[in-house]
Amino acid sequence: MLPETEKERVCINQVIGQNVKESKVEGDVIVNDIKPDVLNIISADGIPCVYKKEIMDGKVRIDGSINTYIIYLADDENSTVRSLNTVLDFTQVINIDGCMPGMTSKENVNIKNIECRVLNGRKINVKSTLSITSKVYSNDNIEIISNVSNLDDVQVLNNEKKVNSLIGDGNTRVYAKDTVNVDTADELAEIMKANIRVVNKDIKLSYNKVLAKADADVAILYLTEDNRIKSINTKIPVMGFIDIENISDNSICDLDYQIKNLIIKPNTGDMHSIYIEAEIEISCFAYETKNINLIEDMYSISSDLNFNQQEIMTMSGKQNVKENCNIKEQINIPEMNGNRLYNVKVTPNILNTTIRNSKIIYEGEMSIELLYEMNNSVNSKNIEIPFNFEVMSDGIDENCTVDTDIDLKKDDFIVNNGNIDANIDLEFNVSISKNEKLNIINEISLGETRENNIYSMVIYFVKPGDTIWKISKKFKSTIDDIVRVNEIEDPNKIYPGQQLYIPKFVKKRVAV
Repeated sequence: MLPETEKERVCINQVIGQNVKESKVEGDVIVNDIKPDVLNIISADGIPCVYKKEIMDGKVRIDGSINTYIIYLADDENSTVRSLNTVLDFTQVINIDGCMPGMTSKENVNIKNIECRVLNGRKINVKSTLSITSKVYSNDNIEIISNVSNLDDVQVLNNEKKVNSLIGDGNTRVYAKDTVNVDTADELAEIMKANIRVVNKDIKLSYNKVLAKADADVAILYLTEDNRIKSINTKIPVMGFIDIENISDNSICDLDYQIKNLIIKPNTGDMHSIYIEAEIEISCFAYETKNINLIEDMYSISSDLNFNQQEIMTMSGKQNVKENCNIKEQINIPEMNGNRLYNVKVTPNILNTTIRNSKIIYEGEMSIELLYEMNNSVNSKNIEIPFNFEVMSDGIDENCTVDTDIDLKKDDFIVNNGNIDANIDLEFNVSISKNEKLNIINEISLGETRENNIYSMVIYFVKPGDTIWKISKKFKSTIDDIVRVNEIEDPNKIYPGQQLYIPKFVKKRVAV
């Protein structure tokens, strides 16, 4: 007779591996014939895009570009301020053991620095250092035996477990497009600097669909024909649908937005508008919480029961937490006294993460680049502001896996004489989960069968490490019989040296 089993299916989404690698990107920029020579560099900045990625055996290939903006002091009689825009392409291969085609990955690309060197008045060498993080996931469907239904005397050690099972994952690409009008008094000469970030992220779940909503916040610094520096800011709606079967309101979703391509340019023939087009990939992992009946051990009184156990790594306790962090700081720049602040770029960086006493403790710093007026020209200054922040939530401990994204919700900078009053709101989006090892039973077979013959009683003295289950399995008895005969109030409380009467049967073997 073959055992009849009931099975539960769990889809395990686990991290196969991750790696961080620095990439050097270099190129030369030739100054357009219509622009003046370069005297020196004032500021250099860029926006990274990842337009292609490929998962191969043991490695991930990432292809992308950096939209680079260079502001320079011109070598002309008026010492005007001008700008250059170029695109630097890069390819980086990151080694990750165990990854293979068919898996999924998440990439994060940050610009650590951009250095410019004037080779001559018409040529600039640009070197950028990128920090590229790649994390690879595998989605494995696991069948877990949760019950055996046709063996009357089988003894089962059950354990109820709550795990997070992957419902599905998917992605979509959307385009955020807009034409932004500049001040009617301005005649646009060139774009000097641009920055884009995805803000106001929201998600709505319906049957088999994920609706992702956000805004692309675009800040542009531009030069007018009469050499005035102006700025403009706009928000472009971002919305996309991702198809994932069996998703519901109770699902837990991890969303990620990645800029694949970006175009910001003056509209041809129009000196009063700027065209913006951002290609954005939205990806989603959706999870459900499942209660599974895990069989940790089993045996039969009348048969030789054989089974295989497999160790798997599961995810449990998944939760997403959002917390706001407000930072107020006064920045002292004496040379700013009475001068104009043109542009500010804020980049928050997490330097260290510690989990202690149900808290996630972050240590970080904000890199702030200031562009401001000085001596009828433009000056650039970079400062670092340290911050500390704590996120609290039930169930957080040292065994948790924590992934954190920081969104810049507000960055107000008010110039007050030689000081700048900074008021910054950061939103910490924290994904928390635990990795838990489970021993599951995935195959059961029967060997020889025995008949009950003579009932007997054994006296046994409890040894260190013994449990009622281990003792009953050893003597082919049952937990219920041992508890009943010994009048044990709590089966979980026995102690070394304790005398127990073990009811059992002496059996003779018969053919199956």
